[in-house]
Amino acid sequence: MARPVGQITRGTTGTNRLRRVDRWIARQPALLRAADPLVIDLGYGASGVTALELHARLARARPDVEVRGLEIDPARVARAAHQLDDVRAGRTAFAPDARVSFGLGGFEVPVPGGRRPAVIRAFNVLRQYDESDVPAAWGSMSARLAPDGVLVEGTCDELGRIMTWVQIDPDAVPRTFSVSLRLTELDHPSIAAERLPKALIHRNVPGERIHDFFTALDAEWHRAAALSTFGAAQRWIAALDALSAAGWPLRGRARWRLGELTLPWEAVAPLP
Repeated sequence: MARPVGQITRGTTGTNRLRRVDRWIARQPALLRAADPLVIDLGYGASGVTALELHARLARARPDVEVRGLEIDPARVARAAHQLDDVRAGRTAFAPDARVSFGLGGFEVPVPGGRRPAVIRAFNVLRQYDESDVPAAWGSMSARLAPDGVLVEGTCDELGRIMTWVQIDPDAVPRTFSVSLRLTELDHPSIAAERLPKALIHRNVPGERIHDFFTALDAEWHRAAALSTFGAAQRWIAALDALSAAGWPLRGRARWRLGELTLPWEAVAPLP
């Protein structure tokens, strides 16, 4: 077997850490309409719990979903296999018959039988790479997708309260950028800039689109402070309404109340 492509991540794994992006994936047509609902959890880290949680969440929307966790560290694959033994034996809160498996792999995304995933989720994987490495990583992963599949690549904090991600198509073209925040006790939305995907994190400087976006978002959030008495969600929705009125092409209004927003990639893409 060829050596997996990539570097071993720090391995930080937390229960419930990826809940926000998991719930977003559960609503995506790439999953709901897939002929083969195979989802890859790429670089799951020191524990296989994120793959098991991913399956549990997606199965509510797509009962026949299958999740395969991939890691380039053999020790982590072995550890996840032991965790899966406990699941099969009914010693955990996860369904003993959960369609979850683990294997060795990196950006080449090896899948038995040559199957093409409907979704690849790669979270907190590219943070240790250089920005110049991102296109090749995106290209390698997206090339393995089904024709209508999506790559979801992003970053979050340790508790999963601050999260950003990019949706990428099978041609390695980024399509949307999303932010998801825990609104309770949120001081300023631009805290998300600390957890931007590698393609954007070094671009949060004056003159770049992502900096313009967070500047505008912070301004509207603070302008809507009077609405805090009605709850953080109402304040957030008012801020996003104002952003939309100012010309920012926000999407996903139905999910704004969850502290989430989505933009076309072009609205925040790095300048040449």
